[in-house]
Amino acid sequence: KSKPIMVAAGIIWLLVAITYIQQGDNLGAGVAFRHDLLEFAELFLFLLAAMTFINTMEERGVFDILRDWLVVKGFSFRKIFWLTGLIAFCLSPVADNLTTALLMATVVMSVGGDNRKFITVACINIVVAANAGGVFSPFGDITTLMVWQKGIIDFTGFFALFVPAVVNWLVVASILIFAVPKVQPDPLKGRARLKHGATVVVALFLFTIFMAVAGHNLLHLPPVAGMMTGLGLLKLFGYYLQRRDERHASVLNASLMGSALAIDSNQKVEPEHARPTYDIYRNLQRAEWDSLMFFYGIIMCVGGLGAFGYLAIGSELLYGGLGPTTANILVGITSAIVDNIPVMFAVLEMYPDMSHGQWLLVTLTAGVGGSLLSIGSAAGVAVMGQARGYYTFFAHLKWTWAIALGYAASIAVHMWLNAAAF
Repeated sequence: KSKPIMVAAGIIWLLVAITYIQQGDNLGAGVAFRHDLLEFAELFLFLLAAMTFINTMEERGVFDILRDWLVVKGFSFRKIFWLTGLIAFCLSPVADNLTTALLMATVVMSVGGDNRKFITVACINIVVAANAGGVFSPFGDITTLMVWQKGIIDFTGFFALFVPAVVNWLVVASILIFAVPKVQPDPLKGRARLKHGATVVVALFLFTIFMAVAGHNLLHLPPVAGMMTGLGLLKLFGYYLQRRDERHASVLNASLMGSALAIDSNQKVEPEHARPTYDIYRNLQRAEWDSLMFFYGIIMCVGGLGAFGYLAIGSELLYGGLGPTTANILVGITSAIVDNIPVMFAVLEMYPDMSHGQWLLVTLTAGVGGSLLSIGSAAGVAVMGQARGYYTFFAHLKWTWAIALGYAASIAVHMWLNAAAF
């Protein structure tokens, strides 16, 4: 998805530059481009640090332990439905909705076996829960991260969306549960083990989040400063893990070679189970590079349209003509079709004059609105790949009416609960 959007961004800015030059402004296009590039750079480095932490925790077996705990307990399908949804809702504010949805989808696939009906409904529940959980934290979704980095809503301000987010998930889950079969799956055996340093990596991740939040609130630094500092700490700890693995490999090789010489001095023995030494750059390489490049294309495309004046016209028609409440509800519906990231970035570039409550509303609708269709969020698209053949576009579309009820309920609760902010 990154390839066409990056080419489109280049073409748009070529046209922007030509237009500026024709108007006698030789520097304006470059200034506008650098402004949008800075927006992307902050988002890119923040996400790269977060993705590296998540990949490292996965490599150290943190998520495997969680997955195995669920599959070995022998819960019924209905209990697993509620547990995976609850964990997805609680984990996505920290680990982001994409990673959370993939992890929980793996659990559902492991437990569900050939029960297509359970896997389909449980995956829909996970996508809805992950997207809902992501709206009350800057770390839960790209859209909330962009709003936080823009300085529109502070870190604790997102917590006002907690109750509407809970309502969004519970309304949908309470309807979906009737489609979950009352069956007890066979318990599975778990084999996951935490690797050395796993708890330290988790602690470093939490400390990094603290640095990003404290640096932003107290020192007025961009959140990316704290994230990159935390990434540096992770790299230092990764160097310790690498040297430790090298020492263990050296001892193992010496032991095996000594045993081989005692048996046959002419036989060369290679250790069969030698583990590769830890390398932090393997986790950096496993970042979602296609998504990161897609974000570049989206931000530069929307920025280019803004340079032409399209966003100003759109803001006047949308927010001036329809009013902020209607416009923000439509933003959520549009995000289900177009993808919530470009829609939210367009709103941020428009920067309409809205109250704090309205900015919370558009953050809510852009986050949970993506659940209306399977293609409306990164979590939905990822789970379609993870549960291929079970969770599909049309399987999700069948329950869009229920998700729409949750969408409407969350908006109503927000407007009632946070009425003073409007």
